[in-house]
Amino acid sequence: MTGLDCPGCGGQRAVHYLLNGQFKQAFAQNQLLFFLAPYIATGFYLQLVPKPTLNELKLRKFLYGRRAIQILLALIIAFTIIRNMA
Repeated sequence: MTGLDCPGCGGQRAVHYLLNGQFKQAFAQNQLLFFLAPYIATGFYLQLVPKPTLNELKLRKFLYGRRAIQILLALIIAFTIIRNMA
């Protein structure tokens, strides 16, 4: 509607390419998702662990605590701005 790309534009194609091992095409579709895939996969793992160890709890707090989410939001906003300037 606005002609601007959102941070998720090309995300579905990027996931498809990542799952098929086509990393160059995945990166071309959505650079942010390409780099956030390991972060997201780690989050899924940490949620599915039935009895997390102390190290897993510390990792969860570090990667998904309040400060980490604020940094992630700033990264997404910066990515959106830079993506639409080009």
